[in-house]
Amino acid sequence: MKRRVAILISGRGSNMSALIKAASAADFPAEISLVVSNKADALGLERAKAAGVTTLVIESKPFGKDRAGFEKLLQAALDQHGIELICLGGFMRLFTAEFTRAWYGRMLNIHPSLLPSFPGLDPHGQALRAGVKLSGATVHFVIPETDAGPIVMQGAVPVGDHDTGDTLSERILEVEHRIYPEALRLLATGKVQIEGDVCKTDGSAASENFLVAPVVR
Repeated sequence: MKRRVAILISGRGSNMSALIKAASAADFPAEISLVVSNKADALGLERAKAAGVTTLVIESKPFGKDRAGFEKLLQAALDQHGIELICLGGFMRLFTAEFTRAWYGRMLNIHPSLLPSFPGLDPHGQALRAGVKLSGATVHFVIPETDAGPIVMQGAVPVGDHDTGDTLSERILEVEHRIYPEALRLLATGKVQIEGDVCKTDGSAASENFLVAPVVR
């Protein structure tokens, strides 16, 4: 049985599209059963509809700071559709601690940095200002603290001297589209266990012994 997944979005749904594409494979262990947006004009809604995925809008603006009220409607929709796992795809609304605890170990997010470095807003700018030579993306479980949950998977890219926020973002987005579906695959097949605050993955191994940047020729 494939695990039923909901993707929550607020915008264009770039990672959503990568997840939907991956899940269309016959051997993928999860199906994208629902896409929920908290904004009626989110571009990702049309992308999801074009892919044949059921969509739903639950506007968050009328709730203001009443996060629990919004989450009550969201939870009802998730229950109605039999959702087992959640993937956040640019979902620009914070959850209450109660909601994240209820979905602990079943809700994934992706952040465009190598966490725990550069959490929060403008991670690309943070990376460039810090002068790091490697950056990347991180898939992690969602907990009440922002960008702080157990790490499931990471992918790295080199940072060049002439990179801007836009060029770095573009390369990291390619990594996001690669690792998010793979992280969902691991979770859906039960290969991820949380021990304390750390994820352990059955049969895992590094793809290379090391990655060095910059390379001087």
